[in-house]
Amino acid sequence: MHIALFPNTAKRHSKNIAISIREYLTAQGVSVVTQDEEAEEIGALPLSSVDPKMIDFIISLGGDGTILRQIHRHPHLTAPIVGINLGSLGFMADIPVTDIYPSLQDLLNGNYQIQERIMIQGQTTHSDICFAVNEIVIHRAQNPGLIDIGIHVDGIYLNTFCADGLILATPSGSTAYSLAAGGPILTPELDAFVLTPICPHTISNRPIVLMSNQNIQVQYISEYAPVEIIFDGFTRFMMATGEVLRVGLSPRKFRLVYLRYHDYFSTLRTKLGWTGKLKAP
Repeated sequence: MHIALFPNTAKRHSKNIAISIREYLTAQGVSVVTQDEEAEEIGALPLSSVDPKMIDFIISLGGDGTILRQIHRHPHLTAPIVGINLGSLGFMADIPVTDIYPSLQDLLNGNYQIQERIMIQGQTTHSDICFAVNEIVIHRAQNPGLIDIGIHVDGIYLNTFCADGLILATPSGSTAYSLAAGGPILTPELDAFVLTPICPHTISNRPIVLMSNQNIQVQYISEYAPVEIIFDGFTRFMMATGEVLRVGLSPRKFRLVYLRYHDYFSTLRTKLGWTGKLKAP
């Protein structure tokens, strides 16, 4: 078995934990690989020395952002991802540090489930097709005021939003920026996107959930400076007045490993600090 280990080296103790995980896995007969520049320090094989198809699992050591970074940096790696959380708020990376070794043993014993999740993609007339795990954001950038953004869904006019921008989020991204902007939470299994305006001028401009097989056209209408299109905070480009961003379901998907005790609703309650008590009838 080959497992890729990707620690977020910006997080405290991540390399020490990565070394400990590598030692545990190699003692179980697992070949561990990691980023070429970190391989020697962690004591693992360099990623470039292994055929990507040979990798059985990816361990992401950090948080949800570490998972996003790994998917964008290594799009050729398609193995299921195990997310270990070194921070406090993680919906995809939901294994706490205290559960690392029981979780790894469950993984090696085959006691897990794999959940496939959708991704979103977008393209303008002058850009390549870019993908996002969480969201595509259209932001006013250097414009000092609100911007007008027109939306068509499957060729049918939806609305023109006057706002700071728009967020087009997947179910995975519905608990990220979209949630902070007032969008709803979508359970991960839904084949849907949520369109969430950012600080709209009109309070009646509310988020809307769309089917994932619908094609969305986003046109920048205001005659101001270009707006910025941002994919998961990684890929960025500008869009001028009159240009159209075409957004839809990506053929790419990613897979997350969940262990037997995984409970999405429990994760929501814990991460969002919900304190409601179940009352007896």
